[in-house]
Amino acid sequence: MAKMEIIHLPEFDPEINSLFVPAIRVGDLLYLSGVYAAPPYHHHPHRESDFESIPKGSEQQARLTYGHLKSVLEAAGSSCRHIVSLTRFLTNLERDQDVVNRVQAEFLGGHLPTSTTVEIGRLAAHPDLLVEIHAVAVVADGSDSPV
Repeated sequence: MAKMEIIHLPEFDPEINSLFVPAIRVGDLLYLSGVYAAPPYHHHPHRESDFESIPKGSEQQARLTYGHLKSVLEAAGSSCRHIVSLTRFLTNLERDQDVVNRVQAEFLGGHLPTSTTVEIGRLAAHPDLLVEIHAVAVVADGSDSPV
């Protein structure tokens, strides 16, 4: 059976009661928890103070979300160019999809993973969140080209 490796970010604080880890590596595959504009580590049950810095606009939230995604990938030895699959959850598809697409294109730099986009009523972490992204990636082999 393949070994599982828990991936944490440098800011991991075991004192924060978090119910999930940022990613788990199994062999060459990396499974990421959903990321959004809120801090990757936040308390459960939720504390409003953990979510005070969430920007209101979809572009700012998308930038923070993809920034968190990039941080998790790098902590695991991977990169945006090694993403295999994205599942994007938006609370307002009509308003936000083009914005998220534009920010995603900047972060992925021409790399095109498989992708699914779903409109939902609300994200679980906080009502002010507009975008959440779940990803599966491969661990980089040392080259900068996609697998």
